[in-house]
This record gives sequence, C-alpha cells and structure tokens, in this order.
Amino acid sequence: MEDGVIYFKRKIYDTMLKWKSERNGETALLIQGARRVGKSTIAEEFARHEYKSYILIDFSKVSKEVSDLFSDISDLNYLFIRLQFIYQVQLYERNSVIIFDEVQLQPLARQAIKHLVKDRRYDYIETGSLISVRSKSRNIIIPSEETKVDMYPMDYEEFRWALGDTTTIALLRAAFEKKMPLGDAVHRKLMRDFRLYMLVGGMPQAVATYIRTNNFSSVDLVKRDIIALYEEDFEKIDDTGRAMAMYDAIPAQLSKNSLRYQVGNAIQNEKIERVINIVKKMEDSMTVNVAFHSDDPNVGLALTKNEEYFKMYASDTGLFVSLAFKDSDITENVIYDKLLNDKLSTNLGYVYENVIAQMLKASGKNLFYHTIPYADGKKYYEIDFVISDKHKISPIEVKSSGYKSHKSLDEFCIKFSDRIINKYLIYTKDYKRENGVDYIPVYMTMFL
Repeated sequence: MEDGVIYFKRKIYDTMLKWKSERNGETALLIQGARRVGKSTIAEEFARHEYKSYILIDFSKVSKEVSDLFSDISDLNYLFIRLQFIYQVQLYERNSVIIFDEVQLQPLARQAIKHLVKDRRYDYIETGSLISVRSKSRNIIIPSEETKVDMYPMDYEEFRWALGDTTTIALLRAAFEKKMPLGDAVHRKLMRDFRLYMLVGGMPQAVATYIRTNNFSSVDLVKRDIIALYEEDFEKIDDTGRAMAMYDAIPAQLSKNSLRYQVGNAIQNEKIERVINIVKKMEDSMTVNVAFHSDDPNVGLALTKNEEYFKMYASDTGLFVSLAFKDSDITENVIYDKLLNDKLSTNLGYVYENVIAQMLKASGKNLFYHTIPYADGKKYYEIDFVISDKHKISPIEVKSSGYKSHKSLDEFCIKFSDRIINKYLIYTKDYKRENGVDYIPVYMTMFL
C-alpha cells in the first residue's frame, strides 16, 4: 500500500515483464481495457519496480504545457529535457520508462510513439480504454510499433490473492486435473467463497473497499459509480442513448432466458440490424462480453458467427449484481447476505451464466453459443457456450441448481458427435464424471 492505494498482484505483470525483456524497447506497450480495471495502477507499479526512474504523464489532468510538447516532436532532445524539468525526474538511457496514461486524450502523443520507439532511449507504456482509443485515433497515423495487451477485471485467482489466499486455486487445479471430487464440506466452503467473488466482482476499487470496510453497501456504492462512468462512455459510442439502454437491460435480458438479446425489449421499436455497429463498439469498450450464435459449430467458431444472434453479459459480475438491483436506491446488505448464503429466492441462473462468460473470456476464450430446434420447430435446445478445444469443440451447459436433466447437451452431442472432444455441465455441486459428461463446479470454470 502506497499513497493510500492498495496494489494487488495481477497476472498481466508477467506479460509486461515478457514484453520488456523480449522487445527491449522495439515497441511500446499499450494496455487497453475498460475504465477502472487497474491499467494505470499496474503501469505505475511496473515502472516503479522494473526501472531506475519513470515519468507518468496523465493526459486526463495534464497541463497544456506538457500536452503541447507533442505538437512538434522534431527535436526529441528538447522534448526529453522539458519533460525531465517539468516532472523533476532524471531519465536514464535504456533504464527509464515514460507512461502515457489515458493516451486517447492526446492522440498526438500516441502518434509520436513511432518516432520515440525508433529513438530507443527509453521504454514507453500507454494505457487507454479501447472505445476512446479507437474514436480518438481517426485523424492520426496509428503506430505499428505497439504491443497490445488486454486487461480485464480481476479473475477469481487474483481475487483470492487480494484476500491473502494463495492456496485455494492450486488445490482446485490439482482436483480438476485429477478429476477428483473435493467432498461436501470443502465444496460448501468453496461455493460460499466463490459467491463472494460474484458479489464483490473484480474491479480493484470494489475489492479494496470490501477489504477495508467488510461492508457490502459501501462496495455497492463504488460499483454504482463505475456503472455511471460506463454509461458516460456509452454516450460517446452513441449519443441517442441506445448503447446505455442495452447495457442497463443486460440482467433483464438474461433473466428472460430467450434465445438471443431482444433489442426491441431494451429499446422500443428498435431492430437488431440497426444496432449491430453499436454492439461491436460496446464489445470493443470491454465493458460487456458478447456471445454470438455459432450457426455451424466447428473448430473455426469465428467463421460461423451470426452477428444478429447474440447474448450480452456484463464484463464484471460484481457490476452485474449492482446493475440487476439498480432500481433500488442502494443494494441492501440483506440482498447481498442472502445471495452470499444462497438463500435468495430469485432464480440466480443468469448470474452464474454471467460469471461463467466472464471467466471464459478472462482465460482467453471467445464466446459462442448454439441452438437446436425441437422437432415441432417451436422450442429450442440451447447450449450456453461452445469453446474450441484442441482440434475439436467442447459444449458447455450451465445449471444454477438442479442437474438431473441435460437434454440440450445430449441433443448437441448427438448432432455433432464427430466434432466433440469434451462435454461439460457447469453447476453448483461438487465435481463428478458420469456417462462421459464432466460435471464441473462453477469455481473450476477457469481451467477449461
């Protein structure tokens, strides 16, 4: 903890180390992600530990004097002398880094990367939210000398680290690899721990507030502030308010359990073909995870993507919970308490579906689902997620409670038997394997 900021261990740090050693100044590192996922914090922590000195230029609050320096970079010596003087930091050749924080707010600084990297004196790290990076980059030459990395909310392992737990995930990994149940008492504790993650979520500010206060109402206020920030961003995507309306409707859409996002329910009289571009921008903003229908699920899932059939999830399940109860002034502690103890009567299936989408995305998987019509053509079997698995595919059915029946999984496996490598049912019970199906407790999703 430094200057009142709690620094959490994040996996992206190892990616940054790899970039530093392998690229050795040949490229700048661009960390892109939604707002408040911890981009600025990790960039500064990395700079502090891995370099002799660093300058952090935060373009959200930089002086005009600094911003104007990037209007003319013909004399790099002058640029570096001015920066060292203004920030009172000495730069050391090949041992200092300059951070362009919120780089989208000064596109000329991003354009300058080409020349700064070619100069090779110092390293450069840029951070930005992808939506703004794209929208503000239209009139500049995008540097090809960038190594881009995506940053997501804290995954479950990072969340456990934040709580001081470095053993649980290793235990889960070993159990998953050995295909071994953990026993009722251990499983009950693991589910309670996991539900805590679902409620708090992986936004560092929310996690820090939970650790500091142990109070869900305080955590909820933080999450609502983040949702308000995202809604501001959606106005930049689409000033008609459609993006914001689609985001706010995510919990209602998932709770209906329909075959795809019903745009007309979220925005009156709107048609899906008119919002495809908005959905793409929302996905780019990394505030949502979008699962597209795969019309003919095969190893090249992206080739069979149907852009008009999709489901939308919040990128962080903690935010999703606050979004679901947005109509109350404050998500009462009692709701959190009941959710934590698995006592809330509402069908929580859609919350589990959201967290599974988040975990699959965090582990590098693109999201797809598939539907098969009943013989009568009126109803559909639905596979919640289909993932590429080696040279084949693996279907995933999600159950929030009962698991006796998995007709959708069975029908999918009959239809595509020659393409399937593993069959997964993700649920809230302990691990078991039965009739060729792996029944996976939700907290093991990260290992798929």
